[in-house]
Formats: sequence, C-alpha cells, structure tokens
Amino acid sequence: MIAIRRADERGHAQHGWLDSYHTFSFADYYDPQHMGFRGLRVINEDRVQPGRGFATHAHQDMEIISVILEGALAHQDSMGNGSIIRPGEVQRMSAGTGVTHSEHNPSTSELVHFLQIWILPERRGLPPSYEQKEFPLHEKRDRLRLIASRDGRDGSVTIHQDVDIYATSLAAGTAVHHALRPGRHAWVQMTSGEITLNGQRMGESDGAALTHESVIDMVASEAAEALVFDLA
Repeated sequence: MIAIRRADERGHAQHGWLDSYHTFSFADYYDPQHMGFRGLRVINEDRVQPGRGFATHAHQDMEIISVILEGALAHQDSMGNGSIIRPGEVQRMSAGTGVTHSEHNPSTSELVHFLQIWILPERRGLPPSYEQKEFPLHEKRDRLRLIASRDGRDGSVTIHQDVDIYATSLAAGTAVHHALRPGRHAWVQMTSGEITLNGQRMGESDGAALTHESVIDMVASEAAEALVFDLA
C-alpha cells in the first residue's frame, strides 16, 4: 500500500524570516493523522532568509539530520562543533541526554533551503554526538546512495535507529529499484522534479508511505531528486 502525502497538504508556518512546511505534526501544526511514520517523526522543509536563523535552543533524545538543498547553513552547538553545511553534505546530530545548538543563514544575499529530519532513537539517554559528511552528486546520479545507517556502512553517517536513508538524483527517463526485506517499511520524500513511484505520480516536495510493499520502483519523468527511508 502507498499513501501519498501531497506537498500542498502539509502544515505551513510563515514567520517572515522562516517559511516552513511540515510533513508531520510539529510546533503549532497538529494533525492526529500525521504524527510521523514508524521511527520517522519530523520532515520540515525550511527556507530561511539571509542573515536570519534559529537562536540557541535545546534538544533531547532525538536523531536530527539536516540535508541542504540550496544555500548554506551555519551550525554551532554545546559540544563545541561549529560548521557550515552546504548542498551535498549531510549533518547528523544525536541529541541524546541533551544538547543546545543554533542554526542560521550566513549569507547576506541568498536564502538557505533545507530539510530537517527527526528520527526517534533506538533508546533514550545516549551520549550526544555530531557528524557531517559530503556525498558528491556523481555518487547519487541515477542510483541510490546510502547517506545514513545504523552501522555507518559505505561511508554513511551513523544514526542510532534501524533505518537506512538513501539519496538519489535521477535524469529524465532513468529508474532506480530498491528491494524491501520482509517486515520493512519505506518513506519516499521528493525534493525536486517528478517521478512515478510504483506506478503513482509524485511531484516536488511530495512524500509517500509504503507498507506491505516488497519493492520501490522510481522512474523519473523529468530530472528529479529524492530521499528514500528504509524503516523497521
């Protein structure tokens, strides 16, 4: 079964400096029908204006992944990490027993467009940790590139949950195929373009939950980029 979450059905918050779309319930947006999917709790698509950002705030017991689509995001945290995250890079922060951080757009002229993803950890009380890696475009072109996993295999960032996250960048007319093991579930999150997913059309910023499916077949009807979550 495939349940499509259309981009225009998501929650929306417009704060002037921040334009944010929520796939699942978040902050002031509450929908009991969309509280997450398996271990996946948050997918926020954020656009932050130049020179603006999120002041220092706290997190606990959450795996937080940021994927930059356009622009750059500056990060500072209580673990002593300070970095700039750019397109092609993935940041993983395990909040664990508690961490504070801030994020802002360091540009004076360009907005930053990114996905922030929260995944419930496999257990509470983990030590906080941080990781950031680059995944060049050629590694994702017309294939699924593993970017996050429980065991950090193939150079992916390590996430404390039974989930594999893949990224792909497809040329028009190309396809990728991913087999799901028995009992596994999947979420596909589009970031650009248009595909058919197991025969169903998906456009920019659409998402889809897959249950009781044995395969994921993605065929690009135009150039497209997406994330694929293989979930317990």
